[in-house]
Amino acid sequence: MADWIEAVADWFNPIYGRMRTKLLEGDYLQADETPVRFMDPDQKKGKTTQGYLWVIGKPGSDVVFDWRLGRGYDKATSLLDGFQGVLQSDGYGAYERFAKKNEHVVRVACWAHARRKFVEAESESPQAVRMVLGLIGHLYRYEHKYDDAQLHSPKLRAIRRLADSTQTLIRIEKVVQILRPRARPKSRLGKACTYLLGQWEALLSIPRHGQVRLDNNLIENAIRPSAVGKKNFLFIGSPEAGQRSAIIYSIIVSCERHGIDPLTYMTDLLHRLPTMSNQDDLDPLLPSNWKEAL
Repeated sequence: MADWIEAVADWFNPIYGRMRTKLLEGDYLQADETPVRFMDPDQKKGKTTQGYLWVIGKPGSDVVFDWRLGRGYDKATSLLDGFQGVLQSDGYGAYERFAKKNEHVVRVACWAHARRKFVEAESESPQAVRMVLGLIGHLYRYEHKYDDAQLHSPKLRAIRRLADSTQTLIRIEKVVQILRPRARPKSRLGKACTYLLGQWEALLSIPRHGQVRLDNNLIENAIRPSAVGKKNFLFIGSPEAGQRSAIIYSIIVSCERHGIDPLTYMTDLLHRLPTMSNQDDLDPLLPSNWKEAL
């Protein structure tokens, strides 16, 4: 069965590579990573070591998982190499460092991560936290209005955001600046304030880029199947098996994102790919295009 998985991953590798290339050619990416234990007899006999599945995607497009043995800056660089545009992530420093070293990359932060930390602090300071959550809620209500109005033009959306949300953002910053000195640094409220203010410039950049979402929730949702998987399979069998898992996760999660039955898609491609040559165009076979091509 392991050999079958290896064979399937090998057949899908050209599709996987094209999915990644298409994402890196765009102007907006969401990125995240999740730890996964794996077996490596050369390092710890009978014990597992921690690796990572790194994930990139774009709303409405495919999702690509990539296997790395670590979480350092070099791993983010190799994953995102060649990308130019807006990169959205949580506060993990590797993404910020990547953006600072690449003049054609702008990093924006995630309002869901900032909001989540205040939700966790609500039991400590209910009144103060609810004030912050209410202001953040205004930002999301504006987004719902734009969606209802089918405001899909990035330029027009950026103009509306700047007009509607500037005062709300000013209030959020002022309230959090007042709250931080009043909270113990290691309290949940203190950590929430510190996180938000530490990410403030990256949060403030979101309205200027109309193609960008307020949060990274779509890419976090893409990671969930692997999180469920970890509870069941516990670890990946070898370092080499990690990339096979990444390829198959990329195919399955992308299919689900586009409303495609993964089994139908994979069965179709496993009939087509052996008859194709290296010169054939793979784009119609990507999950984002397959349904229309079919």
